[in-house]
Amino acid sequence: MKNNEKITMQTVLKAIVGSTSQVILGKQTQVKLSLACLLSGGHLLIEDLPGMGKTTLAHTLAQVLGLHFRRSQFTSDLLPADIIGVSVYDRATSAFQFHPGPVFTNVLLADEINRATPKTQSALLEAMEEQQITIDGETHALPKPFFVIATQNPKHHIGTFPLPESQLDRFLMRVTLGYPDAQSERALLKNQAGRHSMTGALIKPVCDVNTLISLQQAVRNVHVSDQLLDYLQDLILYTRTQFSTGLSPRAGLGLRLCAQAWALLEGRDFVIPEDVQAVFASVVSHRLAAENSEISKQILERVAIR
Repeated sequence: MKNNEKITMQTVLKAIVGSTSQVILGKQTQVKLSLACLLSGGHLLIEDLPGMGKTTLAHTLAQVLGLHFRRSQFTSDLLPADIIGVSVYDRATSAFQFHPGPVFTNVLLADEINRATPKTQSALLEAMEEQQITIDGETHALPKPFFVIATQNPKHHIGTFPLPESQLDRFLMRVTLGYPDAQSERALLKNQAGRHSMTGALIKPVCDVNTLISLQQAVRNVHVSDQLLDYLQDLILYTRTQFSTGLSPRAGLGLRLCAQAWALLEGRDFVIPEDVQAVFASVVSHRLAAENSEISKQILERVAIR
């Protein structure tokens, strides 16, 4: 990567993080993790209590990145056709016409995804993995880039369904926002941030589709040494020996990509172990059915850096 290209990319990345952090106050780490997920081409799961800013974060990221955004509210009566679309018979042409659903966008916000039934949740599996949907034997490609940002309420809340393991594994990262600190909450109470600021002049796109695709390519060009790959493999192997269901090959590839994205966000064109550790909990905790980051911390403590 040429030096001037590196400077330009860092300028764009800092602008994305800065603009998003003007709305999501005091959560720069979560903002960077979410951006690392999208730069890696993955899908993001945001889990927290209602009213913590999950939907606002998803909408802000789409707006700052200059991406087309659609939202679908997941409820128990939602049908797969409400997500992917439906073929309707047209009497004028004597043929079925496909009417695309909200999945045909750059960023699909699946709001409160675990309030929908497993049948409806499974409608997203093909879209998330292959960026296409198949209906009535015909395959339709989705726009590029395509991201699913899903919000999820805690599992103990009334009216929620557990996400199947196959669905969880398709989410590259899971992040939680948590309560704001005192200073950030004071700013919210003064109406100095939050969702209302997105409608004003405060938040404007600082990126476009072509720039985002270039950033995603830059992530894949971040150097990963053989020693770093050894460390990644040790972490993956440890989960497979200590848990009934360890990390899948998809999860291992995702962990490497997220570490590369984090390195790029930190201004480096090579990965160090600290990059892996920074994204580790967000990539693996939901795959290991861990409700908090303590298990991830234990894994990092027990697997030595080579």
